[in-house]
Amino acid sequence: MSRLTHDRCCQEIACRTEQLRTVVTSGADLSGTVPTTPDWSLEQLIRHVGGSLRWAAQMVRTGAEDELDEDQVPDFDGPAQWGDPGALDAWLAESGELIVGALRDAGPDAEVWSWAGVRNAGFWSRRMAHELIVHGADAALAAGLPFEVAPDAAADAIDEWLEIVEWAQRTLPEDTVHQLRGPRRTILLHATDAGEEADAERSGTEIPPSKRWGRLIVLAEDGVSWSRGHEKATVTLRGPLTSVLLAFYRRLPLDAPELEVLGEQDVLELWLTHATFG
Repeated sequence: MSRLTHDRCCQEIACRTEQLRTVVTSGADLSGTVPTTPDWSLEQLIRHVGGSLRWAAQMVRTGAEDELDEDQVPDFDGPAQWGDPGALDAWLAESGELIVGALRDAGPDAEVWSWAGVRNAGFWSRRMAHELIVHGADAALAAGLPFEVAPDAAADAIDEWLEIVEWAQRTLPEDTVHQLRGPRRTILLHATDAGEEADAERSGTEIPPSKRWGRLIVLAEDGVSWSRGHEKATVTLRGPLTSVLLAFYRRLPLDAPELEVLGEQDVLELWLTHATFG
């Protein structure tokens, strides 16, 4: 699976915004705590997402050369009245339209500031797509609704997280990622329902390890690296791709019934503790 295109990211943003809106209008308790982000209520989570979309849209639309303050973003905070699903839904819908419109009008190569030093709109289409995927999972889990991610988007969300960890390793000397340095250990993420393996499962045929979907993470004395591929590892996280993604983002416990952890689980737990968002 290759990196998502700018247009595909815009499609994912639009789709995930609509799915988040279904949570808002589902009758879920907006004041209830979100289990995977316990510092937020469901409404606080929704407002965080909508505000982030508006913030990114304003930066892309204006070609911002530096980070914008929140007070420079129109209607960043959302409806004045809390606990109103109709007003929150309308605001969220407009937030999604603003970011998708700004990104599509700009195109992937338009110059705009980003915190990662990748100064183009393509960075923001990808970042906002995955922001919505992960927080969409938070909201769906809080509301007790099913959640699934298309394989190409789930794979790219994992890849982006790994790239962000590498960025933190290169640029943030105090980041906790540096605590992962040490003797060589490997972590394999193995999706059982992606790529050729999914086709083989449906047809009842076997495929060699080289054809299986995997991401291999290497922890070594000189830091973290990763590659696409499948090989025996110190520890393997195995299951459906959406479940692997959610566990990797700390949204699903490692002992969830759809997941398997094979090998030295403490290595995987060490990663989940110290591989941060910078």
